[in-house]
Parts: sequence; C-alpha cells; structure tokens
Amino acid sequence: MGVNNYPWDKAGSREKKDLNTAEYVAIVVPTQTVLALILAVTLNSGIRGKNWWRILYFLPTVTSSTVLTLIFMWIYNTDRLLNDFLASIGLPTYNWLGDPAVALKGIMLMNIWSTAPFYMVIYLAALQDIPQTLYEAAELDGANGWKQFIYITIPLLKPVTFFVVTVGVIGTFQLFDQSYIFSGGTGGPNNATLTVVLLIYQAVFRNLQMGYAAAIAFLLAVVIIAVTLIQRRLFGGERI
Repeated sequence: MGVNNYPWDKAGSREKKDLNTAEYVAIVVPTQTVLALILAVTLNSGIRGKNWWRILYFLPTVTSSTVLTLIFMWIYNTDRLLNDFLASIGLPTYNWLGDPAVALKGIMLMNIWSTAPFYMVIYLAALQDIPQTLYEAAELDGANGWKQFIYITIPLLKPVTFFVVTVGVIGTFQLFDQSYIFSGGTGGPNNATLTVVLLIYQAVFRNLQMGYAAAIAFLLAVVIIAVTLIQRRLFGGERI
C-alpha cells in the first residue's frame, strides 16, 4: 500500500477533521442548549395555543435525519429557498454546498434547528416540576421575572442542563450521517465537512486501515469521557 493511500496525507485531513469537530461542538452545543431553554420557558409561560407550538417545534426531531438532510440540501441549493430569501432582504448569498467557508455552518444550522426541540421537551418537563411557591415568595420579596429566572430557574435546572449539555456533546462529537450525505462521503468541499467519525468510516471502508480507525475511535471515546467529567465538575456534580 502506497503512502498516498493514507487519509492523513490528503490535504491535512487529520488536522482538518479535528478543527471541524471542535468548531462544530463549540458552536452547536451552547446554541442548541440556550435555544432549547428559551423555547421551554416560552412554552411554560402559558402562551396561547402552546400545544400546537409544541407539535410544531418538535416536528424536526421526529423527522428522519436522512430526510431532513436531503430537504436542507435542497434548501441550500444556490438557486433555491435560502438564497432566494437572503437575496430578497438584501443579504449576500452563498454556495452552501460547495463553499468550504460555509459548508459546515450549513450543517450546524440544520442540526441546531432539529435537535433543540428535543432538549426543549426535557427542559419543559423540568420547569413544570419547579414549585410555583418559590416564584410566589420571590415575587412577594420584590423580585421581577428576570431575577426569578436567574436566581430560581437557572440554579434549579443545573442537573437538567448537565444532562442536556452532556448528551449534546456526545451527539455532536459523533457527527457522521449529515456530513456523509452533504459531501457524498468525501468530507468536502476541501475537507470542510470532514469529522472524526467520517474519517473513521473512510479509514475502515475505503482504506481498510482497521488499526488507524480503532486508534481514532479510542481517542474519541477518551475525549468524550474527559469532557463529560469536566462538565460534571462545572455543574456541581460529585467530586471525581
């Protein structure tokens, strides 16, 4: 087997997939967590037609990942919905599927939109378990809605936030199917959507490099465990 058959010799793919995965995790996890909390608080506030809003918000979560990716590929097409909308309001348009600068951002937008409703349901259940007497007592003490949210809601949601962030980190580190479909399995354009798991797939099924793939998978597991333990410390869990 020649040297050129190794995936890490192809345009710095090893470094690229590390950067792509780290960027994806760093952006998607906080964004989907905050969005999920905002949606849950909004629905918990008693807005009109909240049951219909729940259904509408949750639809992307129950849609097949493959179907959702194909729909977004159509939306991202250069002469389709998203670019038409951007052009109509005077914003620049992009080649979402072919420009290395924005290809990964397109996957981020899709996954934030499709996963935040799942975590919204978890937050919503936790919010409904918070005793209303706490808010009533705080209101009697002169605390407005914002202070109640900061000093009552957020602290009581810490265990749920730990769960949401942990599951989110594990899921985003394992990004594969959307990247595979977007790029046809290549991680393109120019390795812009190449992730750790996609590189493992390429090593196993294209280059038959079982040892290399196993090493990457082991390191990925170590990173996920380490990040989870760090989060446990940050969210006030038991000492490790």
